[in-house]
Amino acid sequence: MENPLNKEAYSKRKVKSEHLIRGEFFRDQTAIIHSMPFRRLKNKTQVFFAPENDHVCTRIEHVLHVATISATICKGLNRYGCKLNTEMAYAIGLGHDIGHAPFGHAGETALNKKLNGDFEFMHEVNGLRIVDKLSNGGNGLNLTYGVRDGIINHNGETLQQSIKPSETINILESIRDRKSIASSYEGCITRFADKISYLGRDIEDALIAKFILISDLPNKIREEIGSTNGEIIDKLVIDVIKSSKETDEIKFSDEMFEKIKILQHFNYERIYKNLIILNYREKCENILGELFDYIIDIYTKFGMDYEKYKERDLELDKKFGVYLNTFHNVYIKEKSDPKRIACDYIAGMTDGFALNSYKQIKIPKAIKFK
Repeated sequence: MENPLNKEAYSKRKVKSEHLIRGEFFRDQTAIIHSMPFRRLKNKTQVFFAPENDHVCTRIEHVLHVATISATICKGLNRYGCKLNTEMAYAIGLGHDIGHAPFGHAGETALNKKLNGDFEFMHEVNGLRIVDKLSNGGNGLNLTYGVRDGIINHNGETLQQSIKPSETINILESIRDRKSIASSYEGCITRFADKISYLGRDIEDALIAKFILISDLPNKIREEIGSTNGEIIDKLVIDVIKSSKETDEIKFSDEMFEKIKILQHFNYERIYKNLIILNYREKCENILGELFDYIIDIYTKFGMDYEKYKERDLELDKKFGVYLNTFHNVYIKEKSDPKRIACDYIAGMTDGFALNSYKQIKIPKAIKFK
């Protein structure tokens, strides 16, 4: 199992640089970890909104799970003679969800309602935009092609039994949908690791939230895959390695894929469609929708005049002005319209910052008496 492209293609950067000690892909890992968008993931929803329990998964824990699972699958396949780069897979895993909006997929839905077809917000595409343009003060992270390709093509929501890399170089900047496939095996493995990561962990969190009991899990799942996150990850990872080791695909076995479909159906019906989750989704979509309208309104009034934002009462307005000043060159070069700017700004928010910003525009400041 070797990648269809040569090594130089995957390690190519927009700006050439040398990393003699760390190597190309370990350098990407550290660049992602030290970036502000990555740090914000610790306060972004995975499935359960604004959890008060420290043991419930947030977006940053999810990407760490995906990174370790991706690297583990690569290591397992390498034992059978494959030539996969574990550091590249780990870097893709770390960065794969860096483009998520606050409140998980509710945030994505809310933004698309407001964009109304002008363009589509997809966290995969936004992830590439963040690492290329909206990190490091508008300079981007200068990641390798292989990691950038893996980020924009991870698409973990689609359930597939098998995939193999694209045989041609993807033109990443032209990707606008979820039809493309990563050009590396490491990228394909990350797509599988994404599924493996959330299937078991979401059950674990649902147990903590008392949405379900272990006895609610289908018997076939409990008896043949497991009832804990660790057991589920172990069984699925081993199956991928055994099923893929002598093929040119990354795949689940027929038997395991049938069980995965049962498990995913259970998660959708008992967790993602739980009335509490659906109620939170609706409220969060409304919050981001109103924030979007507000940002559009003030940008229409003041545009790129940063001094005007400084004079405003709300902290949200002041910070938005600082944001515009920071990414001035990006937006001038792109000739970005207000919706693009509002989308970028809101997508970069943490759950907490979005909630605080919403309070500012909905609840008046307390009157201070001397």
